[in-house]
Amino acid sequence: MVQHTDGVARIPVDGVELEATFDVPQGASGVVVFAHGSGSSRKSPRNNYVAEVIRERGLGTLLFDLLTEAEDQQRQNRFDISLLTDRLVWVTEWVWKQDPELSVGYFGSSTGAATALRGAARYGEDVDGVVSRGGRVDMAADSLSDVTAPTLFVVGGADSEVLALNREAYERLTCDRSLHVVAGAGHLFEAEDELREVATVAADWFESKLR
Repeated sequence: MVQHTDGVARIPVDGVELEATFDVPQGASGVVVFAHGSGSSRKSPRNNYVAEVIRERGLGTLLFDLLTEAEDQQRQNRFDISLLTDRLVWVTEWVWKQDPELSVGYFGSSTGAATALRGAARYGEDVDGVVSRGGRVDMAADSLSDVTAPTLFVVGGADSEVLALNREAYERLTCDRSLHVVAGAGHLFEAEDELREVATVAADWFESKLR
């Protein structure tokens, strides 16, 4: 049973509790689950901005900490994609326990994109959409051919190394896919208009795929 404290949900997973913010508008048909990058958390300002735009489209969002505070102190845990994917899968099961009728999409940023892609590969057609923001999609290389969910890669035009990795991974996808390059943006999409573009194209993608 989930416990709510000051708007924070505590989700029991693998012997620990993960803190999450679960917000589902009335009548929502789907929920976007966020997988943040290493060193970040459910409080990420960028992901929360994107989540707000997604909710304006009538979809729910769930932002959660993939690791406890103690686990996050061990740097190797931040890059343990297998562990993080397990956490994403368990949290997805928790979402469906709240409402089995909800469709689910994943939004992954940086290393969290690898977690999102691996999670989507496990679930197959049960996940309805994936968006990667500046994703280290190369860290999910062995799972790309198993992803069936419609997948959007969003990458900064000035983030040359990650853009090259995304182009290579994009060619390995066999699902419905798209690559959107934000002109002039770096890895963190620091300019307001750059992040707005990320949020808009992500919300468009989920609005079309999760309904």
